[in-house]
Amino acid sequence: MPLALLALAVAAFGIGTTEFVIMGLLPEVANDLNVSIPDAGLLITGYALGVVFGAPILAIATANMPRKATLLGMTLMFILGNVLCALAPTYATLMAARVITALCHGAFFGIGSVVAAGLVAPNKRAQAIALMFTGLTLANVLGVPLGTALGQYAGWRSTFWAVAVIGVIAVIAQMVWLPKEIPMEKGNLVTEFRVLGKPNVLLALAMSVLASTSLFSVFTYIAPILRDVTGVTPHGVTFMLLLFGLGLTGGSMLGGRLADSRLLPALLGMSIAVVLIVALFSQTSHSVIPAAITLLLWGVVAFALCPILQLLIIDQASDAPNLGSTLNQSAFNLGNAAGAWIGGLVVASGADLADLPWTGAAVGVLTVLTALFYLYLQRRQAQTVNA
Repeated sequence: MPLALLALAVAAFGIGTTEFVIMGLLPEVANDLNVSIPDAGLLITGYALGVVFGAPILAIATANMPRKATLLGMTLMFILGNVLCALAPTYATLMAARVITALCHGAFFGIGSVVAAGLVAPNKRAQAIALMFTGLTLANVLGVPLGTALGQYAGWRSTFWAVAVIGVIAVIAQMVWLPKEIPMEKGNLVTEFRVLGKPNVLLALAMSVLASTSLFSVFTYIAPILRDVTGVTPHGVTFMLLLFGLGLTGGSMLGGRLADSRLLPALLGMSIAVVLIVALFSQTSHSVIPAAITLLLWGVVAFALCPILQLLIIDQASDAPNLGSTLNQSAFNLGNAAGAWIGGLVVASGADLADLPWTGAAVGVLTVLTALFYLYLQRRQAQTVNA
């Protein structure tokens, strides 16, 4: 069973690398394609919107397909998209290639989360999801820093060629390690869409959107912040991204353990921690060591929310777990797109890059308020049942 989860984690590593590595290469991409930094940042928005719209469509289209074949198909699409990114001659074609790459992202993580949770005992579900997402976090520890360094040394296109190779490895791992028959329930379109009418599901999705918006309104422009505000070198950016990635990895595993034991308190506590640490970054970003420590802590609390929110939506959308889990990926990437867009507006307005974390903190407050309202509704529903 660990090998099956490892196969999912390998694919998650490749997907996470291609999603996030562009952030460390924004200056190189912008210079090569003769566009501004905010325009280059829209490549992140385009990818995120590809996930937002592609995930539910693919989830519905593959609802009754064998899980293993579906996951393999998503990974092959991922390989194709990265090859097209590496070959893209213009900004427009790179944007189109990024969208193609993104189409498989949400469905893979959504279906993969349900598969991972079904491979283990009920009290280990969040930890299994976290193990799969460890591939995503390790992408930030290894994939993004190494991809950034490779792109700076050999050109940004070389990074996408390398990610395509990772995709090939992921296909082989899934073919060998995933069970041939993965239990699944036949999908029903009426049941699948009915889940969207549940207030608890909508609130859970809203929290994913807001948490992601808070993160990416700042992290999208982390390279310019570290270079222009903190004063680190391009190679120093790679090291700082490595620290952030270490925080993400630790946070994902921490969130998995907390979600299996104290789901709702963990949700509220981590949401509050994100606000405090992002606000702190507006002050610590001026010095290298304080900025490094803050980035590490930010990574921990930001990605501790991932398995927490993923398990929450699987539980609340129990009648349609595949669609619910996949929609959570759409929600996360809708926040990704919104965050990149909002951060771009702030940067384009002429605001100091050092003040950008305040934008993330303000959105984080909305996450906390939504979490409090969710807890209030849960208590009212529990009181109604007990009465």
